[in-house]
Amino acid sequence: MSVKKIAVIGGGTMGSGIALTAATNGIEAVVVDISEEQLSRAKEYHKKQVARAVSKERMTQEEADASLAILSYVNSLDEASDACWAVEAATENIDVKKTIFKHMFETFAEHVVLATNTSSISITDLSSAIPEAANRVIGMHFFNPVPVMKLVEIIKGKETSEETTNATIALSEQMGKIPVPANDSAGFVSNRVLMPMINEAFHAWTDGVADPEAIDSIMKLGCAFPMGPLRLADYIGLDVCRDIMMVMYDGLEENPKYLPNKKLVELVEAGHLGDKSGQGVYEYGKNN
Repeated sequence: MSVKKIAVIGGGTMGSGIALTAATNGIEAVVVDISEEQLSRAKEYHKKQVARAVSKERMTQEEADASLAILSYVNSLDEASDACWAVEAATENIDVKKTIFKHMFETFAEHVVLATNTSSISITDLSSAIPEAANRVIGMHFFNPVPVMKLVEIIKGKETSEETTNATIALSEQMGKIPVPANDSAGFVSNRVLMPMINEAFHAWTDGVADPEAIDSIMKLGCAFPMGPLRLADYIGLDVCRDIMMVMYDGLEENPKYLPNKKLVELVEAGHLGDKSGQGVYEYGKNN
């Protein structure tokens, strides 16, 4: 059975992208965020993305209008309680996510799958916040930019049912994505491989092996990466990278290879978060 309406909890970059991807595939989507400013940004992002798709002839104006017509924006879960699927896309903090999942459990009907877009946090640990519904909790890790990237990493918790897993795979395909399973271990596959590489790029910079431009150029030209690891860190968000690394450090026996580089931490503490703040490893609006 196809999903008719999803609630996306969190109107940031990932939540906005998930909602837009649902809508452009004919699924009604409601973005839930307590911040009116965040909801306004999500709405503007949606308008710009469909306008760009029309200008590039990837979508007709009628299709664009139809997509925008099934997107809505609300401040509370109660206003989205009729959704038949829920995806949490809040900050990468387990305490925040557990609180949201308790609210999701209280709000949505018993048949609704309670998914999370976490990129590193244990699904089993997260589902412990709502043991009565642990069978309905699953990881649905989309990649940025969501409308473009095809992969959805599917992560079962210890109690996740086969019914929930199969339904999640089906929804991913309904949204035009390619679902690939991974086991419930900190960082899953994508970030367990990616984050140590980004961290090592910071170590190479800190140790004076090369400057950021050279590190990124070498990895692009020598390894055929579309984006160098330091530029990618800015794109992801340096705070997000730090948080993911700490989840893996804590969850994988405090292995030092997952501990975020000091320069990365200093940039985050200074508020230099990458693209979203206008400055990170690089400054934006100038050379990048």
